[in-house]
Amino acid sequence: SACKLFFSHDPVKIVKAQGQYMYDEKGRQYLDCINNVAHVGHCHPDVVKAAHEQNQVLNTNSRYLHDNLVDYAKRLSDTLPEKLCTFYFLNSGSEANDLALRMARQYTKHKDVIVLDHAYHGHLTSLIDISPYKFRNLEGQKEWVHVAPVPDTYRGLYREDHEDSVTAYANEVKAIIEQAQKKGRKIAAFFAESLPSVGGQIIPPAGYFQKVAEHVHKAGAVFIADEIQVGFGRVGTHFWAFQLQGEDFIPDIVTMGKPIGNGHPLACVATTKEIAEAFAATGVEYFNTFGGNPVSCAIGLAVLDVIEKEHLQAHAMEVGNFLMKLFKELKIKHPIIGDVRGSGLFIGVDLIKDQAERTPATAEAEHLITRLKEEYILLSTDGPGRNVLKFKPPMCFNMEDAKFVVDTIDRLLTDMEEQQLNQDKASTCST
Repeated sequence: SACKLFFSHDPVKIVKAQGQYMYDEKGRQYLDCINNVAHVGHCHPDVVKAAHEQNQVLNTNSRYLHDNLVDYAKRLSDTLPEKLCTFYFLNSGSEANDLALRMARQYTKHKDVIVLDHAYHGHLTSLIDISPYKFRNLEGQKEWVHVAPVPDTYRGLYREDHEDSVTAYANEVKAIIEQAQKKGRKIAAFFAESLPSVGGQIIPPAGYFQKVAEHVHKAGAVFIADEIQVGFGRVGTHFWAFQLQGEDFIPDIVTMGKPIGNGHPLACVATTKEIAEAFAATGVEYFNTFGGNPVSCAIGLAVLDVIEKEHLQAHAMEVGNFLMKLFKELKIKHPIIGDVRGSGLFIGVDLIKDQAERTPATAEAEHLITRLKEEYILLSTDGPGRNVLKFKPPMCFNMEDAKFVVDTIDRLLTDMEEQQLNQDKASTCST
């Protein structure tokens, strides 16, 4: 009962998928707008082929030399700033974030962690503890965890009309550090998704990470960028979402998962030599039975090949810009759309009850998602109010798909508005 299905009142049984489409047991085709795990497309033939061919030759742990491991680390390093040159391979984003936390603590000799409100970093106990999205419904906030406001300029503490929201949000982190230090506590890491996803598809204002990093480094802590939802070209303009902040920002640790293996269990932590050496100085070896095995690395290499060969980063920017344009046009027509934000194929459409208060339209969002499923479009919501339509489709999602989705949402919102109008008329007549 703790395991939850999409559309639990009327679940979908999926038996096959290809590209951006999924098929149920009756052969009905659904457009997948949810699945950022199948990054280059469900069952991409090049990825399937790479896995099959390597499986026929060898699959073993990384205590033996193998070219795939080194070749893959080299290919990843080519996409990152030069100082992020040491790689640890694992099986999941949760494992990656747990390892990053261990590294930060070993390197700094500190314990405390600063996270953004509504954040989710994984399902291990160590990560539940630093995920407000989860711990607020469980055992609550640990004394070594500090929660900073999400840098959300639409419905956050400092909004689009603030004279300097970047500095204001960064100063909130500075204040947290100072308050912790007064209590004798020491910060090990500032841990943040490069683009907060569960928090509502948030795009932090450019420059925020740089200012936060100044405060964090001054406190002797490290900056960890969680790219598990948003890396590998999804944001369009850059390969990594943290690069949206500017070329002068470089995290100390970057974690990767989900899209890295296109559905195969693969994850990675990238860091500096200094942090890696401090981690090794414990004298306790790091070993992961399946992390970095030849098959996983072959798949990882194939995913990078497909991104490059099919120009998926540029494609994400082109299709994402088109999708954003269509939604912004829809926003003029439908007052329920309060905000449209995103980068590339990471887009959030914030549904509201009223323009002044920006009250989350939670029930309306849920109704819309249900109706979209009936139209064979799979979409989900997120954010604290579960009112943000979140688009993170496979990167092969195209212009035709974008227009189909927006046209369908336009029609459904029109129907919802007409139903509400009729209800209001009936209520007026009865009184």
